[in-house]
Amino acid sequence: MPGSPWRLVTVDIDGTLTLIHGWRRIAERFGREPEYRSSNARFQRKEIGEDPHLMDLLGLAHGHTIAEVVSVLEATPRLEGIGAGVDELHRAGSRVALLTHNPPYVARWYAQKFGFDDLEGTPVAEPAPGDPIPLPGPVHADKKGGLERLIARFEVSPLETVHVGDGWSDAALFPLLGGGVALNSSYPAVDAAADLVLHVRDFRSVAQGILGLRPRVKSAPPPREG
Repeated sequence: MPGSPWRLVTVDIDGTLTLIHGWRRIAERFGREPEYRSSNARFQRKEIGEDPHLMDLLGLAHGHTIAEVVSVLEATPRLEGIGAGVDELHRAGSRVALLTHNPPYVARWYAQKFGFDDLEGTPVAEPAPGDPIPLPGPVHADKKGGLERLIARFEVSPLETVHVGDGWSDAALFPLLGGGVALNSSYPAVDAAADLVLHVRDFRSVAQGILGLRPRVKSAPPPREG
């Protein structure tokens, strides 16, 4: 197999690896769907920013255990072939990490199940096993900071890194890197900012697309939200 042009591949979770937003499924399971829908609608209308929206989402797990959340993750509809796609990228020489706004207890489950090498999520206080998840304190959605930490840990350059995601916060990273992949995005601005646009249901197709993508030599224009 030809070597990968990418030393590091970073991947979003919700809406990228999942076929629905994972916190929507959590809200449904815990009887809090109206709260999810309200916060999501306000975020889409840009009445609230990323941080208060993230606090609303993480608060949906309040009072439940991590084990209960994991049981929802296991049942959340996802792309096929995630582990096989990660393995294909590994064989070509890429490291693959999760870059998400999710808390570590969600990102760890995905990393362990599908073989991701590392993760960056939103830091939150985590309960002891079996204890209920507390309300989140102030949180800060910081994918750019997470990306910088992953790049430093893997000792790669931004131009050797490609990010895969579906949202505005993902598109904001594309110009900072050698490439960006919009995966199953519903936002035209995200597709417009990407070097590769995919609408597929199998992560093995994503891996093949990444391995066929060449790094940019110039910065891309910054994306516009909306």
